[in-house]
Amino acid sequence: MTVPFLDVKAVHAELGPLIEQAMCRVARSGWYLLGPELAEFESEFAAYCETSHCVGVGSGADALELTLRALDVGRGDEVIVPSHTFIATWLAVSAVGATPVPVEPDERWSTMDPDRVSAAVTSRTRVIMPVHLYGHPADLEPIERVAERHGLAVVDDAAQAHGARYHGQRVGSRATATAFSFYPGKNLGALGDGGAVVTSDAALADRVRMLRNYGSRQKYRHEVRATNSRLDEVQAAALRVKLGHLDSWNARRRSVATRYRAELAGIEGITLPSVASWANPVWHLFVIRCGARDRLRELLSARGIDTLVHYPVPNHLAQAYADHGWTRGSFPRAESLAREVLSLPMGPHMPEHDVTSVVEAVRVAAGELPRPLEQAA
Repeated sequence: MTVPFLDVKAVHAELGPLIEQAMCRVARSGWYLLGPELAEFESEFAAYCETSHCVGVGSGADALELTLRALDVGRGDEVIVPSHTFIATWLAVSAVGATPVPVEPDERWSTMDPDRVSAAVTSRTRVIMPVHLYGHPADLEPIERVAERHGLAVVDDAAQAHGARYHGQRVGSRATATAFSFYPGKNLGALGDGGAVVTSDAALADRVRMLRNYGSRQKYRHEVRATNSRLDEVQAAALRVKLGHLDSWNARRRSVATRYRAELAGIEGITLPSVASWANPVWHLFVIRCGARDRLRELLSARGIDTLVHYPVPNHLAQAYADHGWTRGSFPRAESLAREVLSLPMGPHMPEHDVTSVVEAVRVAAGELPRPLEQAA
C-alpha cells in the first residue's frame, strides 16, 4: 500500500527510547502486577479525564463488563445500546446475562439518537450505554435526562474517544462510569490489550478493583465470584509515556480531518462526517459514506490507499445474536451505515503528502463511481 490505514510503528519511532526506558524500569523493579506504575497511571489518567478514580483492567471489553457487574446488572435486566457500534459493546451486556436493547443512531454523527432513547426504556432497563463513536462524543445531556427520570445509570463506551470533549468537558467526566480501551490502534494505545474504568463514584471504583482481582480486596480473601483482569505494569508504564503526548497527537488528527473535510467537500456521491457544535472530537476514525462503498474501496485500493469498514455487519444481524429474532430491516439506520461507511487513513503520524494522496485518489475514484440512476438500473 502507498498509504497505510494506520502506521502504529510510527509511535515507537517517535517515543521508542522513552517507552523502552519505561519497560526496563518495570523489568528491573521486579513488580509486574498491581504495582506503582499502575497506581501512577490510574492517578494521571483520572486527572486527564477530569474525574476522581481510574481502575486499570485487561481490555476495553472487560472495562464495560466489570462496570456492569459492579452495578449488579445481570439476568433479566436490559441495557440500552447503540444499534451501530462495535460488537464489544453488546457482548459486554450479554456477558453479564443482561439483554442489549438497540437504539438507532442519529443520522448526523452516527452516535445513539437521544430522541429515541426514552421509547426504549422498560421496567427492566438498568443502564443506558452510549458510545462515543469514531472519536465524536455522543449527545449526553438528553440521555442523562432520560436516565435521571427513570433512575438509570449511564455507562459510556469511550474506546474511541480518548481526550474528546462534550460541551467543554472531557469524555469520562460526566457518566456514572466510562470505559476506555487501550488497544494498540486507539488514540491512546498500549503495547497489547488494556482498558480502564473512570468514575467519580468511589464505591463503584472500589468494587471494580475487587472484581478485576478475583473478587479480592485482601490476598486470599475472596468476597465475590470474580475474574482476573488487570492492566499490567509494562502496559501502564508505556501508557504513562504516551499519555503526555495524547493531546498533541489528537491535534494532529484534527489537522488531517480538517484537510479531508475541506478538500473532499462537494464530491458527488460522498457524504463527509458532521461535527456537532457542542463536540470537540478526536478523530479516531474519519468515516465517509458512499452508496457505492464497495466499488469506491476497490478503486482506492487499486491506487494504493488502504481503507477499512467500521462496521460491515450490523450487530443485530450477526450470528452471535441470531437467537434474538432480529431480521433485516429491524434497524434500518444501522443497516444503511453498514452498507455505506468507509474509513479513510487517519493517524497522528500521517504525513501531509499521504493526506494529499488520499484526497487525490478519492476525487479520481469518485468520478469513476456509478451514478445513482446507474445503480438503480
